[in-house]
Amino acid sequence: MATDNPLHGVRVATESDIDGIVETFTSAFFNDPLWGPTFPDATLRPTQVAAFWRLFTTSAIRYPWTFVTEHCESASLWIPAGGEDLTREEEDSFEEFLVDIADRQIADNILSITGLFAAARPTEPHYYLSLFGTHKDHRGQGSGMALLRENLARIDALNAPAYLESTNPINIKRYESVGFQRHGGFTAPSGHVVTTLWRPANL
Repeated sequence: MATDNPLHGVRVATESDIDGIVETFTSAFFNDPLWGPTFPDATLRPTQVAAFWRLFTTSAIRYPWTFVTEHCESASLWIPAGGEDLTREEEDSFEEFLVDIADRQIADNILSITGLFAAARPTEPHYYLSLFGTHKDHRGQGSGMALLRENLARIDALNAPAYLESTNPINIKRYESVGFQRHGGFTAPSGHVVTTLWRPANL
Protein backbone atom coordinates (compact mmCIF):
# COMPACT_ATOMS: atom_id res chain seq x y z
CA MET A 1 0.00 0.00 0.00
CA ALA A 2 1.20 3.51 -0.76
CA THR A 3 2.66 5.58 2.05
CA ASP A 4 1.57 9.06 3.08
CA ASN A 5 2.52 11.81 0.65
CA PRO A 6 5.08 14.08 2.38
CA LEU A 7 4.64 16.95 -0.08
CA HIS A 8 1.07 17.72 0.96
CA GLY A 9 0.97 15.75 4.20
CA VAL A 10 -1.58 13.27 2.86
CA ARG A 11 -2.74 10.98 5.65
CA VAL A 12 -5.63 8.87 6.84
CA ALA A 13 -8.11 11.06 8.70
CA THR A 14 -9.05 10.55 12.33
CA GLU A 15 -12.03 11.71 14.35
CA SER A 16 -10.07 14.81 15.35
CA ASP A 17 -10.16 15.88 11.68
CA ILE A 18 -13.96 15.78 11.34
CA ASP A 19 -14.50 19.49 12.00
CA GLY A 20 -11.82 20.42 9.47
CA ILE A 21 -13.21 18.03 6.85
CA VAL A 22 -16.74 19.39 7.32
CA GLU A 23 -15.46 22.96 6.95
CA THR A 24 -13.66 22.00 3.74
CA PHE A 25 -16.68 20.26 2.21
CA THR A 26 -19.00 23.09 3.26
CA SER A 27 -16.72 25.54 1.46
CA ALA A 28 -16.06 23.32 -1.55
CA PHE A 29 -19.72 22.54 -2.28
CA PHE A 30 -21.32 25.82 -1.18
CA ASN A 31 -21.87 26.98 -4.78
CA ASP A 32 -21.80 23.55 -6.40
CA PRO A 33 -24.19 23.39 -9.40
CA LEU A 34 -26.14 20.54 -7.80
CA TRP A 35 -25.78 20.91 -4.04
CA GLY A 36 -25.84 24.71 -3.81
CA PRO A 37 -29.40 25.14 -5.16
CA THR A 38 -30.54 22.09 -3.18
CA PHE A 39 -30.24 24.32 -0.09
CA PRO A 40 -31.75 27.47 -1.65
CA ASP A 41 -31.57 29.89 1.28
CA ALA A 42 -27.99 31.20 1.19
CA THR A 43 -28.33 32.46 4.75
CA LEU A 44 -29.29 29.06 6.13
CA ARG A 45 -27.13 27.07 3.72
CA PRO A 46 -23.87 27.13 5.74
CA THR A 47 -25.55 25.54 8.76
CA GLN A 48 -27.62 23.11 6.71
CA VAL A 49 -24.83 21.84 4.46
CA ALA A 50 -22.41 21.59 7.38
CA ALA A 51 -24.85 19.28 9.16
CA PHE A 52 -25.38 17.32 5.92
CA TRP A 53 -21.66 16.77 5.26
CA ARG A 54 -21.00 16.05 8.93
CA LEU A 55 -23.35 13.07 8.80
CA PHE A 56 -21.51 11.52 5.86
CA THR A 57 -18.06 12.38 7.21
CA THR A 58 -18.75 11.01 10.68
CA SER A 59 -20.15 7.82 9.18
CA ALA A 60 -17.34 7.29 6.67
CA ILE A 61 -14.60 7.72 9.26
CA ARG A 62 -15.37 4.15 10.39
CA TYR A 63 -13.49 3.01 7.31
CA PRO A 64 -9.73 3.72 7.03
CA TRP A 65 -10.44 5.36 3.66
CA THR A 66 -11.03 8.99 4.58
CA PHE A 67 -7.99 11.09 3.73
CA VAL A 68 -6.87 14.67 4.28
CA THR A 69 -3.92 16.86 3.48
CA GLU A 70 -1.92 18.24 6.39
CA HIS A 71 -4.43 20.83 7.62
CA CYS A 72 -7.55 19.51 5.85
CA GLU A 73 -7.07 21.86 2.91
CA SER A 74 -8.37 18.96 0.80
CA ALA A 75 -10.31 15.88 1.87
CA SER A 76 -11.59 12.68 0.29
CA LEU A 77 -14.16 10.18 1.52
CA TRP A 78 -13.83 6.75 -0.04
CA ILE A 79 -16.25 3.92 0.59
CA PRO A 80 -14.40 0.60 0.17
CA ALA A 81 -15.76 -2.29 -1.85
CA GLY A 82 -18.78 -3.76 -0.08
CA GLY A 83 -19.24 -0.68 2.11
CA GLU A 84 -22.03 1.90 2.30
CA ASP A 85 -22.13 5.66 2.83
CA LEU A 86 -24.25 5.35 5.96
CA THR A 87 -24.87 2.70 8.56
CA ARG A 88 -28.22 0.92 8.62
CA GLU A 89 -29.32 3.03 11.59
CA GLU A 90 -28.31 6.25 9.81
CA GLU A 91 -30.18 5.17 6.68
CA ASP A 92 -33.29 4.46 8.74
CA SER A 93 -33.24 7.94 10.30
CA PHE A 94 -32.01 9.82 7.19
CA GLU A 95 -35.37 11.24 6.17
CA GLU A 96 -36.07 12.52 9.68
CA PHE A 97 -32.56 14.00 9.82
CA LEU A 98 -33.14 15.91 6.56
CA VAL A 99 -36.43 17.36 7.77
CA ASP A 100 -34.76 18.44 11.00
CA ILE A 101 -31.88 20.30 9.30
CA ALA A 102 -34.00 21.82 6.52
CA ASP A 103 -37.69 21.24 5.76
CA ARG A 104 -40.01 18.75 4.13
CA GLN A 105 -39.59 20.08 0.59
CA ILE A 106 -35.81 20.09 0.75
CA ALA A 107 -35.81 16.67 2.36
CA ASP A 108 -37.95 15.21 -0.43
CA ASN A 109 -35.67 16.74 -3.06
CA ILE A 110 -32.54 15.31 -1.42
CA LEU A 111 -34.14 11.89 -1.11
CA SER A 112 -34.86 11.99 -4.85
CA ILE A 113 -31.28 13.00 -5.60
CA THR A 114 -29.68 10.40 -3.36
CA GLY A 115 -31.95 7.77 -4.88
CA LEU A 116 -30.57 8.64 -8.32
CA PHE A 117 -27.00 8.43 -7.00
CA ALA A 118 -27.68 4.99 -5.56
CA ALA A 119 -29.36 3.71 -8.74
CA ALA A 120 -26.44 4.86 -10.91
CA ARG A 121 -23.73 3.22 -8.81
CA PRO A 122 -22.24 0.12 -10.49
CA THR A 123 -22.83 -3.29 -8.94
CA GLU A 124 -19.28 -4.48 -9.65
CA PRO A 125 -17.09 -4.22 -6.51
CA HIS A 126 -15.21 -0.91 -6.49
CA TYR A 127 -13.87 1.91 -4.34
CA TYR A 128 -16.37 4.76 -4.33
CA LEU A 129 -15.26 8.39 -4.03
CA SER A 130 -18.27 9.62 -2.10
CA LEU A 131 -16.94 13.13 -1.42
CA PHE A 132 -13.85 15.00 -2.57
CA GLY A 133 -13.12 18.69 -2.25
CA THR A 134 -10.68 21.48 -1.52
CA HIS A 135 -11.44 24.47 0.67
CA LYS A 136 -11.96 27.59 -1.45
CA ASP A 137 -9.03 29.32 0.29
CA HIS A 138 -6.64 26.63 -0.97
CA ARG A 139 -7.81 26.01 -4.52
CA GLY A 140 -5.22 26.05 -7.28
CA GLN A 141 -2.34 24.92 -5.05
CA GLY A 142 -2.31 21.27 -6.13
CA SER A 143 -3.35 19.71 -2.85
CA GLY A 144 -6.56 18.19 -4.19
CA MET A 145 -4.99 16.39 -7.14
CA ALA A 146 -2.04 15.27 -5.00
CA LEU A 147 -4.51 13.79 -2.55
CA LEU A 148 -6.46 12.06 -5.31
CA ARG A 149 -3.33 10.60 -6.95
CA GLU A 150 -2.13 9.21 -3.64
CA ASN A 151 -5.54 7.67 -2.97
CA LEU A 152 -5.57 6.05 -6.40
CA ALA A 153 -2.10 4.62 -5.82
CA ARG A 154 -3.48 2.84 -2.76
CA ILE A 155 -6.41 1.52 -4.76
CA ASP A 156 -4.12 0.40 -7.60
CA ALA A 157 -2.06 -1.54 -5.05
CA LEU A 158 -5.24 -3.52 -4.33
CA ASN A 159 -5.91 -4.06 -8.06
CA ALA A 160 -9.36 -2.51 -7.64
CA PRO A 161 -11.46 -0.17 -9.79
CA ALA A 162 -12.74 3.22 -8.63
CA TYR A 163 -15.96 5.13 -9.24
CA LEU A 164 -17.24 8.66 -8.68
CA GLU A 165 -19.94 11.12 -9.67
CA SER A 166 -19.06 14.61 -10.83
CA THR A 167 -21.67 17.22 -9.98
CA ASN A 168 -19.57 19.98 -11.55
CA PRO A 169 -18.63 19.60 -15.23
CA ILE A 170 -15.46 21.68 -14.84
CA ASN A 171 -13.94 18.83 -12.81
CA ILE A 172 -14.41 16.09 -15.41
CA LYS A 173 -11.14 16.75 -17.26
CA ARG A 174 -9.26 16.59 -13.95
CA TYR A 175 -10.71 13.16 -13.25
CA GLU A 176 -9.97 12.01 -16.78
CA SER A 177 -6.34 13.10 -16.36
CA VAL A 178 -5.88 10.44 -13.65
CA GLY A 179 -7.53 7.63 -15.56
CA PHE A 180 -11.27 7.98 -14.98
CA GLN A 181 -13.51 7.40 -17.97
CA ARG A 182 -17.05 8.63 -18.51
CA HIS A 183 -19.38 5.89 -17.44
CA GLY A 184 -22.86 7.40 -17.65
CA GLY A 185 -24.92 9.96 -15.83
CA PHE A 186 -28.34 11.05 -14.66
CA THR A 187 -30.46 14.17 -14.44
CA ALA A 188 -31.45 15.56 -11.05
CA PRO A 189 -34.97 16.90 -10.42
CA SER A 190 -33.58 20.41 -10.98
CA GLY A 191 -32.50 19.44 -14.50
CA HIS A 192 -28.81 19.42 -13.58
CA VAL A 193 -26.84 16.60 -15.20
CA VAL A 194 -24.50 14.54 -13.02
CA THR A 195 -21.73 12.63 -14.81
CA THR A 196 -20.53 9.27 -13.51
CA LEU A 197 -16.93 8.13 -14.06
CA TRP A 198 -15.20 4.78 -13.76
CA ARG A 199 -11.50 3.99 -13.41
CA PRO A 200 -10.53 0.41 -14.28
CA ALA A 201 -8.26 -1.57 -12.00
CA ASN A 202 -4.51 -1.14 -12.42
CA LEU A 203 -4.32 1.36 -15.23
